[in-house]
Amino acid sequence: MRLAALADVAEMLGGVSRTRATEIVRRPGFPDPIDVVGNGRMRIWDRDAVEAWIKQNRPHQHAD
Repeated sequence: MRLAALADVAEMLGGVSRTRATEIVRRPGFPDPIDVVGNGRMRIWDRDAVEAWIKQNRPHQHAD
């Protein structure tokens, strides 16, 4: 399993800011984090699940 932190998700979304990425990951339907580390401060996602969500929901930001 490949992992992604918020900064990675921001980059995957076409280089949006971390603030914008935070707004996006809170949307209904975005994959839930698989874990929260650092005393609950850092969420970690399955990179493949995030890529699939981007491909389906934001195809203009999907990079093959």
